[in-house]
Amino acid sequence: MLALPLWAAPVAAQSAPAAAPGAAERRATTARPAPLTATEESRLQALFQKARPATLRIEQCVPTRCDDPDGVGSAVLISADGLALTAYHVVEGARNLSAQTLDRKRYAVEVVGYNDQDDLALLRVKVPAGTPFLPLATGAPGVGNIALAIGNGNGDFLRPKTGRLTGLDSDAGRADFPPGTLELSAPVVPGDSGGPVLNATGQVTGIVSYIRLEGRRSRAYAVPVTVTDARLTALKRGEKRDAPVIGIQLGGAFGDLFMLTEKDFVTLSRLLKLGDTPGAFFTGVSRGSPAEKAGLQPLRLDGNDERVSGDIVTAVNGKRIVNFSEFQYAVRAFQPGDTVTLTVLRGGKTLQVPVTLTGRSQVDN
Repeated sequence: MLALPLWAAPVAAQSAPAAAPGAAERRATTARPAPLTATEESRLQALFQKARPATLRIEQCVPTRCDDPDGVGSAVLISADGLALTAYHVVEGARNLSAQTLDRKRYAVEVVGYNDQDDLALLRVKVPAGTPFLPLATGAPGVGNIALAIGNGNGDFLRPKTGRLTGLDSDAGRADFPPGTLELSAPVVPGDSGGPVLNATGQVTGIVSYIRLEGRRSRAYAVPVTVTDARLTALKRGEKRDAPVIGIQLGGAFGDLFMLTEKDFVTLSRLLKLGDTPGAFFTGVSRGSPAEKAGLQPLRLDGNDERVSGDIVTAVNGKRIVNFSEFQYAVRAFQPGDTVTLTVLRGGKTLQVPVTLTGRSQVDN
């Protein structure tokens, strides 16, 4: 199972991997959601026609034009003065953003605030006075509720995806995806990221974030939002909250091994000579990152694909970890600027290595 962001590249929804065996999913779900009745489908289509003018196509533009954007995502207006919500990964790192309304007119976009950890961003779009907007949900949703997502997936323009909420407080199974998401059966795809999920009364109850692929089946996930959400209050104040990172990567042939079990590690260790103690190894260190400054050493193999050097991290502030995924989760429990102590196995010795975390936007990962 694979999980992906939904910012289409041109900008996509993100996709998350399946959770590791035994990982807590922390969700209440229906095993198989009941199909929508004709009445429910009709109700959602009517809601779509009413809500569509308040939704946006978000484009990452080249400096001089937007007719061939570098990426495409979605957003929703939530106030009369042009505030809009989207997924942070839709606007992350973008220098030139534009928003298209239903009439195909384009407007300038400013990022007011963002929360990297929860994949939310607040935008100010210079739409004209009187442009429709949608209210935020006044309460939490329930499993089985009908739901409408609106987005720009597969090159479409502000189209509907209907379904039911099938889970609450879901976990992506990886630290770099938002926790506590809503799961829904609506068939969202890349390009739908950042679009609204509406409840039966037309309130915004979530912002589309990622999809999880299981063979030919996909499940969609959205960051829940309500009118009393403290995160939105912080975003309106202009908070720009980075996720904390060390600046290491697990890539190449090892890119799918971030959730190794201890048993898997033992098997791999016999091949690569990683040692007897399971932990997190990594294949790259970002230039200028906390990891580089702390002298952390990535995995290096010889011509026989056996380790000649490379650290194995076994604990973060004394908390035992056994794989790269657990390493990421442990780091994400802190904030940029915090100093953590890593327990590192290097050349047969155990070292205590202090590392000061930085914000993800400050590191080229």
